[in-house]
Amino acid sequence: MMTVYLSHGLESGPGALKVQALKGVAEQFENCEPVVMDYRGLKEPQERLEHLLAVIDERNDTLANCVLAGSSLGGWLSAAVSAQEPVLGCFLLAPALGLPDYPQTSITLQAQHTHIIHGWRDDVVPPGPVIEHARCQRLSLRMIDDDHRLQNSLDTILSDFERFLELCLQ
Repeated sequence: MMTVYLSHGLESGPGALKVQALKGVAEQFENCEPVVMDYRGLKEPQERLEHLLAVIDERNDTLANCVLAGSSLGGWLSAAVSAQEPVLGCFLLAPALGLPDYPQTSITLQAQHTHIIHGWRDDVVPPGPVIEHARCQRLSLRMIDDDHRLQNSLDTILSDFERFLELCLQ
């Protein structure tokens, strides 16, 4: 059984469109259990990271069988967990990498499979550091003509996520 942890962004919540759409894709796979995280009330990245790690620990999930998927701060959380211990997969949407006010700005992902989707017109998380991060680690990166919210790219995100989960389940 593969567990997929879905992490929303800073100003978002567990009912957000992207998180719920990703959950719907994960539910289509019989060997896949989506867990939608709820970080409302936790503002600091470090607090959210500790909460995610605590939930993984409570569930007794082995990180080697986990996919961490997240948007913006949720993408940073997914990457930060994989920096601590190897995971099966990281699926990152406009991940908050390379931001000066985040605890770890140059995270080294330890994921068997990684895919990043980022918008060229992102004015919240600049594309440059994310592109450089992907280049340094040779990570799969799809740059799209969209902004930080990636609202015009939901179909692309969901088809990439479906292929990503298929790859992780092989």
